[in-house]
Amino acid sequence: MKKLVIFDLDGTLLNTIDDLGNATNHALETCGFAPHSLASYPFFVGNGILRLIERALPEDARTKPVIDRVRAEFMKYYDAHSMDCTVPYQGIPELLSSLQGRGVALAVASNKYRHAVQELMRHYFPDIKWAAVEGQVEERPVKPDPSIVFEILSQHPTPKADVLYVGDSGVDMETARRACVESVGVTWGFRSVKELKDTYADNIVYNPGEILDIVMRDSMSL
Repeated sequence: MKKLVIFDLDGTLLNTIDDLGNATNHALETCGFAPHSLASYPFFVGNGILRLIERALPEDARTKPVIDRVRAEFMKYYDAHSMDCTVPYQGIPELLSSLQGRGVALAVASNKYRHAVQELMRHYFPDIKWAAVEGQVEERPVKPDPSIVFEILSQHPTPKADVLYVGDSGVDMETARRACVESVGVTWGFRSVKELKDTYADNIVYNPGEILDIVMRDSMSL
């Protein structure tokens, strides 16, 4: 039985894509750039806010001063509107409650800036006692660098064999691989099953209940 499950946030626990897209479009338009369709944003997200902004900007505008200006507008808008359209994926609240009830520790590892991650967790999952909630901070590289996983393990020491990492993208699968923990790729998020397979997901699931099965797998086989 796994003792700690680390979840990605965007595309895994919460469908945040419309709020991310709306915030980016607002920032782009405020700074004089054209917006994108919301359908474009699943391909822009996954590597942190700076890369999101960079991908959304025209190639000839991807300079540090421009990115910093758009990022500032993004954060100002997103902090006020991060919950306008965001919803938990179906079955996720029940999964988290079930895992917590079985004594499994839960954590979040996101490339979204930490303040926003913590606010979203408090709002959408108020009854979950998280072992750690980590987002992007200036002094730490973003995923797929595994440093965020190691930070969570420093807060809640757990043998790596007892850890499961759950995410929706190749970035997440690579993060788990570099951290030497078992991975689960979810199919309801922002990226394709092919991407999960191409980045060597240890498990691929099609509904949240399958995650519970994986967590409990070893204990059920005894």
